[in-house]
Amino acid sequence: MDNLFNRKYVIQVLFIVVALILLGTLFYIQVASEKYFIAAESNVLKKIYTFPARGVIYDRNEKPLAQNEAVYDLMVIPNQVKEFDTAALCRIIDIDMKRFARNFNKASAQSRYQPSIFERQLSVQVYATLSEQLSRFPGFFVQSRTIRHYPDSVAAHFLGYIKEVSPLDIQNSEGYYRSGDYIGKSGVEKSYETLLRGERGIVNMMYDVRNVPKGSYAEGRFDTAAVSGDRLISSLDLKLQKLGEDLMRNKVGSIVAIEPASGEILAFVSSPTYDPNLMVGRSQGNNYMELLKNPNRVFNIRPIQGYYSPGSSFKPLDALLGLQEGVIDPSMTFNCPGYFKVGGHTVKCEHVDGNIALRMGLARSCNTYACYVFQKLLTQRKYPNQRVAYDEWQKKVRKFGLGEKLGIDLPSERNGRLYDAAYYSGKYSKYWNYGTVISLAIGQGEMDATPLQMANIMAIIANRGYYIKPHLVKAIGKNRVIKKEYVKKNYVDVEARHFEPVIDGMQDAVNAPWGTAIQSRIDGIVMCGKTGTVQNPRGKNHSVFIGFAPRDNPKIAIAVIVENAGYGSTYAAPIASYIAEQYLKGEVSKYKLAQVAWMKSQVILPEPPKPKVKPKPKGTDSIEKVTTPVLPDQNHTKSKPIQITQ
Repeated sequence: MDNLFNRKYVIQVLFIVVALILLGTLFYIQVASEKYFIAAESNVLKKIYTFPARGVIYDRNEKPLAQNEAVYDLMVIPNQVKEFDTAALCRIIDIDMKRFARNFNKASAQSRYQPSIFERQLSVQVYATLSEQLSRFPGFFVQSRTIRHYPDSVAAHFLGYIKEVSPLDIQNSEGYYRSGDYIGKSGVEKSYETLLRGERGIVNMMYDVRNVPKGSYAEGRFDTAAVSGDRLISSLDLKLQKLGEDLMRNKVGSIVAIEPASGEILAFVSSPTYDPNLMVGRSQGNNYMELLKNPNRVFNIRPIQGYYSPGSSFKPLDALLGLQEGVIDPSMTFNCPGYFKVGGHTVKCEHVDGNIALRMGLARSCNTYACYVFQKLLTQRKYPNQRVAYDEWQKKVRKFGLGEKLGIDLPSERNGRLYDAAYYSGKYSKYWNYGTVISLAIGQGEMDATPLQMANIMAIIANRGYYIKPHLVKAIGKNRVIKKEYVKKNYVDVEARHFEPVIDGMQDAVNAPWGTAIQSRIDGIVMCGKTGTVQNPRGKNHSVFIGFAPRDNPKIAIAVIVENAGYGSTYAAPIASYIAEQYLKGEVSKYKLAQVAWMKSQVILPEPPKPKVKPKPKGTDSIEKVTTPVLPDQNHTKSKPIQITQ
């Protein structure tokens, strides 16, 4: 009996202990534990995402190119919306009832229980008015974010723009992006997105029954702070960029300037350009559509997407290959009667030069001399036939960056155009030789380069045989990290000794009385360069200049293309000299300021296209059209608000 009695009390004690444990656990979950309370998603507790400031983008001297300013998104949780004066809300945020209904239906379709953006990017003034009356609008609250501001309104093609994420962006982000977030869509904003965007934070905000925020729950112990994006130090020189854009105003073309020793891009001008501030804010979509109407394709990033025949600016490269292969030497002469003829092809020269050697051939830009060099390269006896010789030639040309992407740190770079022997064998069967492709000798025919590639060739010559991959961001973050690929030297397999006679010719092109690029001279600085007048099947020829300065220890390599501007000496050469002088001296000489002002005032635009009678054949544009995604139209019409109820 005693054992039975003892068991009874033991069992009772066990039941009491279990009951106490259960009660204690229940009390902990419901009262003591803030963790479980927050997880319950109470009606008066809302998770407010705090968006980090995007990393600031600076020029090479740490002057800001892209900053941030605060805006506010009006958020809604549809399931919590109760009857209220919708007309009053519409008046405060300046929308009509039609837009109200569209926004609310869109938010409801996304989720009735999770917050969605109702109206984005409210100004500070609108936010101040709205926050005073927010308690009148149950289910609505405000979250802050920053948007871009561009203080100097320059370098739009370098900077790019930001827009709301698409479903595909969300899908590819591995859970980072949510509907309503923003992402870099072009330029450096896109290529450095993961560094610039930072990390979102969360605030567990308490609201009372009147929808008035009462502060962060538990004094913020369960909040996470937003982490700002990394800052980027770009390689651009703000003064140089401004000058370049001013010089190219009302013109179509490009300027690319590179520091040869580092591969850092000093100026990256694509014209026509636009104010990057137009691609920010609630009018972004309307502004985008207006810019698309420009017939000269504002969104075409010409430094890396424009295709141009290099023209005479290709001649120094071919001369280098001739010297390296031993088919010419600096003193070897060829006779120029004013043309070069092979088979049924005749390449005209601008002048009759008689017997002419390398230095004078480059200074005078002699087409005949260039054709003889090309002939020598493709008729070498060490090759079984000219088709094999051509293939070896084009492979050597590609080492200079033609026909290949250079790998700049921007999206949408194009290859340029340079074909291999298989292409011509398919086009002409086996019956072709150097005469068939003789136009390549003077940078014409089936050869196209981007302005970046042309400037990079000048950097190679300036460095006497190598280049650093061109790039637009020189340092990342507070620790100023530099990518390893931007310190590696890429050699073109031409011995350094062969560059001096070529540079002699380029120096004379600028500084000798008979040179074709004397308009690019700079007082006290030896500029080496080459003009080009590139044929344009749709109108006046393009004006081209490439060069570097000074000759010894070069600091800047440059390529300038002005479409439909005629001779390279007329527009491209003087523009290049102003850019180089500004960079090397810190200012343009006072006596040249009137010339600079004249250049800025010149309007050189292609003639408007004639009405099309039938579709235009593909491949006739000197610059191929780049397809750009169209932003959604954000326009709205105002009407008198009316009161509706939920």
